[in-house]
Amino acid sequence: MGWHTEPLVGFDLETTGTDPATARIVTAAVTEAKAGEPVTRLAWLVDPGVPIPADAARIHGITTERARSAGRPAREAVAEIAEALAGYWADGVPVVAYNASYDLSVLAAELARYGLPPLGAEVGPVLDPLTVDRAVDPYRKGSRTLQAACQEYGVLLDGAHEAGADALAAVRVACALAERHPRIAAAEPWDLHRRQVVWYGEWAEGYQGWLRRRDPGAVVDGRWPLRAD
Repeated sequence: MGWHTEPLVGFDLETTGTDPATARIVTAAVTEAKAGEPVTRLAWLVDPGVPIPADAARIHGITTERARSAGRPAREAVAEIAEALAGYWADGVPVVAYNASYDLSVLAAELARYGLPPLGAEVGPVLDPLTVDRAVDPYRKGSRTLQAACQEYGVLLDGAHEAGADALAAVRVACALAERHPRIAAAEPWDLHRRQVVWYGEWAEGYQGWLRRRDPGAVVDGRWPLRAD
């Protein structure tokens, strides 16, 4: 038994870019699951209010034209996404997001952009399979993308870069991590949240040091689970 047998909420965004300070939300999914199986799913197609770069559209399949014609106004969608997450956190349900510092930082920046209330101190508990995987298996070679994690942990990812598919896959990877590593399964979600703050900071420091061998000015932000200023 452990947190992975209880309700979890998968969260994923597809966006216009890779910088969380400037990226806009294009699609979002908040998927409640129990023991890795979906129970309910909320999904948003958003008009980000800016053109969607071709490189981003090739990844998630949403063009500027489609977002403008069928997407929800960004301010409304951003408020609903934050409200959904806050509701689960208020009920003590962990939110699982693969590379959480990106998705939550994007959401925080969008809330600020539209003058909406910030996520603030109500963020958590958050479970980030990427951060946990790096901590429990730091020397494994190869990619650490969601697709690679699914392959490592035997999780079927049907429709990569579709927010709903990625959100559910993140939950299933988290459950598989817990099954493989009993000390992770035994941790209370808030305790695991606090450990991830440390683990992510340590990873960022090490990665920054590696980058500075070639670029002395390289900076890797070590804040987790969000980088909002």
